[in-house]
Amino acid sequence: MTEGTHLNQVFIGLGNPGKMYASTRHNLGFLVVEELAASLNASFKEVKQFNANVAKAILNGKCIHLIEPLTYMNLSGWAVRQYLDYYKLSIAQTVVICDDIALDFGAIRLRSKGSAGGHNGLKSIISHFGTDDFVRLRMGIGDYRDREPLSDYVLSSFTAEELGGLSDFVKRGAAVLKELTADPITQVMNRVNTK
Repeated sequence: MTEGTHLNQVFIGLGNPGKMYASTRHNLGFLVVEELAASLNASFKEVKQFNANVAKAILNGKCIHLIEPLTYMNLSGWAVRQYLDYYKLSIAQTVVICDDIALDFGAIRLRSKGSAGGHNGLKSIISHFGTDDFVRLRMGIGDYRDREPLSDYVLSSFTAEELGGLSDFVKRGAAVLKELTADPITQVMNRVNTK
């Protein structure tokens, strides 16, 4: 597959590497891109040059790049910058998938740009590119109300009740990404954000 013959779209799932983080709330971005890859029969490979797991597929005539930075959350921007620079891709061609403490578990919001909202992965990407003008798919991780340190909350596992709905939630996130390869973002936002 050659990138040059297709339009490129980059989906960046945010999370932390390693088994101890695999089922934590902060890794929802990883879960969504892994679900999308599985649905497209694409497999991730670790690419040390970018310090990231990378998978590629063709969908709706576009070359889809799926990236999981392996730098830990607060350095995500480094891996993203290395990858985009190498392939001469623009941050404007990316969608960042991340967890969001401001949304109830199961809620999904699509935004064309915006602040980091306290999310260290988004902060890192914004600082590496000098702009917050990129699309992000925000996946709600529940009702955080300062009950515990924020880092403890986002790095905790889903509750039993949440686990019951997690598979469907992740599938819905992956479905939004597929829609973004076919339709203008404004149309997809209208569908996703009004549910």
